[in-house]
Amino acid sequence: MRERRNGTTLGAAVALIFLSLAAPRRTIEGMSKPLSDAIAVVAGATRGAGRGIAAALGEAGATVICTGRSSRTGTLVSDYDRPETIEETAELVTALGGTGVAIAVDHLVSHQVAALAERIRVDYGHIDILVNDIWGAEILKGPPPQWNTPVWEHSLDDGLRILRLAIDTHVITSHYLLPLLISRPGGLLVEMTDGTKDYNDRNYRISVYYDLAKVAVSRLAYSQGHELAPHGCTAVAVTPGWLRSEMMLDAFGVTEDTWRDAVGTTAPADFAKSETPRFVGRGIASLAADPDKTRWNQQSVTVGMLARVYGFTDVDGSQPDVWR
Repeated sequence: MRERRNGTTLGAAVALIFLSLAAPRRTIEGMSKPLSDAIAVVAGATRGAGRGIAAALGEAGATVICTGRSSRTGTLVSDYDRPETIEETAELVTALGGTGVAIAVDHLVSHQVAALAERIRVDYGHIDILVNDIWGAEILKGPPPQWNTPVWEHSLDDGLRILRLAIDTHVITSHYLLPLLISRPGGLLVEMTDGTKDYNDRNYRISVYYDLAKVAVSRLAYSQGHELAPHGCTAVAVTPGWLRSEMMLDAFGVTEDTWRDAVGTTAPADFAKSETPRFVGRGIASLAADPDKTRWNQQSVTVGMLARVYGFTDVDGSQPDVWR
């Protein structure tokens, strides 16, 4: 489950950057399919933020290629014993007005990602949006009683697996898919992580391995943004708030319809500020639809920051922001 926030605010430098970016923008919720011509890849689209992002891109009319290991085909094995599949996500994308395409891929296996890139090149010629949302280490991260285990006591095999799932997958995916993004200007790369650069610079995160993983992914957005800028493309690190993912709801013994019953009982009081996965998806759809998105290049932002700039809301009309 997601670690509780301690209320740390964004640092002064990030606040100044945010203010400089925060020119009013028209929300995508008031536009008609602004991404109807866009080809998107959501790597790690099976559940959680990945499914929410794919769904929101579908709301905006995009063709969304949904990848992951959990498939009805049963050809790959996930680290999670969960019922969700990439096919379900693709069907949701289509139901919401986009075109969903499910492709089973293990993003740790280079030749599978290379084959994905070639299939996209043949079928679509390019991509406009790449979201690196691959994770898969929620179980390895352990429950709260196992947090703060020092590196010399932490399982080395589990720790290195966390790093591979969190970092290697993103680098492998970028290596093969970014050539399809830079083929035309305006492309968007989103690196999904947990915590802004400012927050993670100031706070130890669960273990050496988890801490390193989340810092590294934010840095990936920064370094890739440097390399993408000459091609007119943008890279941004985005963190959701307290996400009501399928796994989170199960952990607290509630559903999306009954999640408020967990506030202050099975879940801490701050769970009242939680959000659906669709909320961060709408943030990324807003970024993708922004003709001036390059102003965000190399930044590390929360979905709450994006909501205040673009004006979108969660599915219930709220703008939750547990980071603020």
